Amino acid sequence: MTTQASAPPSTKSQALRSYDVADFPALTGLEEEWRFTPLKRLRGLVGEAQAASAAVRHEYGDLPQGVTVERVVRDDPRVGGVLTPVDRVSALAYGGTGQALLVSVAADAVVDTPVVLRVVGEGADGLAFGHTYVEVGRFAEVILVLEQVGSTTLADNVEVSVADGAKLTLVTVADWAADAVQAQHLKIRLGRDAKATHVQVTLGGDLVRQYTSVEYTGRGGEAELYGLYFADSGQHLEHRQLVDHNVPDCRSYVGYRGALQGDEARTVWVGDVLIRAEATGTDTYEINRNLLLSDGARADSVPNLEIETGEIAGAGHASATGRFDDEQLFYLMARGIPEAEARRLVVRGFFAELINKIPVEELRERLGDAIEARLTKADA
Repeated sequence: MTTQASAPPSTKSQALRSYDVADFPALTGLEEEWRFTPLKRLRGLVGEAQAASAAVRHEYGDLPQGVTVERVVRDDPRVGGVLTPVDRVSALAYGGTGQALLVSVAADAVVDTPVVLRVVGEGADGLAFGHTYVEVGRFAEVILVLEQVGSTTLADNVEVSVADGAKLTLVTVADWAADAVQAQHLKIRLGRDAKATHVQVTLGGDLVRQYTSVEYTGRGGEAELYGLYFADSGQHLEHRQLVDHNVPDCRSYVGYRGALQGDEARTVWVGDVLIRAEATGTDTYEINRNLLLSDGARADSVPNLEIETGEIAGAGHASATGRFDDEQLFYLMARGIPEAEARRLVVRGFFAELINKIPVEELRERLGDAIEARLTKADA
């Protein structure tokens, strides 16, 4: 008899979920969820359950009123309450961490100052595991920036609970060192009339695979997921989303943009939206755009919609991958702008809408400078 673990699910709602690595079969690379990922470059993150042999550290400055950060043991009832691993690597991360970092925003708190948390890798030779839990209390409002830097081989889970009426803007920046490897599952759970805006920026690392999922617990929930990624020569940057509309009258929007330059630069974007039979009144849209800046780069883009009810407000998806628009370049060059500068202007314009979604001016400027530096290096 075929079991759920050995047979691919016919729908995302049937996907295997477990905290135990042993419940997931060994990966071969032929699985639909892993066929784009070069498993050998994940190092030991696809192996058997084991203890961490490396570490990451967390840094943060003075916290504004209403926000606390502490460590809790894995037995804390909140840990694992939002996110149940859906793949072998996420389960490995769950089992490999004895503690979680808990970021709490008090109910009714309106936090005017962005909260910045840095995750710093301390070496890529051994395996590191991490777990972060973010809880935003009822009717609270906060901006949280999670920066990830340094060298590491990391599997980590991030749980985000946004209570009724709360608003969270979460900016995650993966600016790892060139040898870093990361496989991450970030899960957002929204309460009634809650809103989460997630801006995901991926620039650094050798291989970065980030999976983001969303679910709703009450009507009126709203999720906006934006992504910006820039793959250079030899990098593999992979982004996957699953928005699970399981409650009526909720909304989601997914918009990701990527640029690629250099030989064997590789990006993968897979966007899954599931609208269950009970999720009437759903309004959802997802779009991915990729800009190829040189030969030898490859972008895979796969939008998916699974709809189990016809009583929805709207649902759609789009995907586009292409090279520079020659007409745009000609227009700029005809006005005396050199070709290299014209190319940089086009790329900046391509990313401008998403960079402007980041509500932290210093971070916007820093990311703009980082993208400019990559383009300048390519033109040198």
